[in-house]
Amino acid sequence: VQLQASGGGLVQAGGSLRLSCVASESVIGISDMGWYRQAPGKQRELVALITGGGSTNYADSAKGRFTISRDNAKRMVHLNMNSLKPEDTGVYYCIARTFLRNYWGQGTKVTVSS
Repeated sequence: VQLQASGGGLVQAGGSLRLSCVASESVIGISDMGWYRQAPGKQRELVALITGGGSTNYADSAKGRFTISRDNAKRMVHLNMNSLKPEDTGVYYCIARTFLRNYWGQGTKVTVSS
């Protein structure tokens, strides 16, 4: 497994979750890392990205509630999600971009109950 995600689960609206993803040593030349989400019946969409230098980009729906961070030494990316809403429900996929290709994690499910 080249990208391993963890941290999903069931939470009530208004609650918090922290997602984590670690890239294996076989993933070489990582530039951006981040998270996408796929809600039931919808296309996969960007949630947040972070560059190797720490610049971030968030979907409008995530701004002010989610924080992405990265530990380059540990090859990890995290997503702190606060004030969760039912519409945040979906499968969250981590991504690692390299000069050759994108790598995707296996997905971790987040369910926010109202």
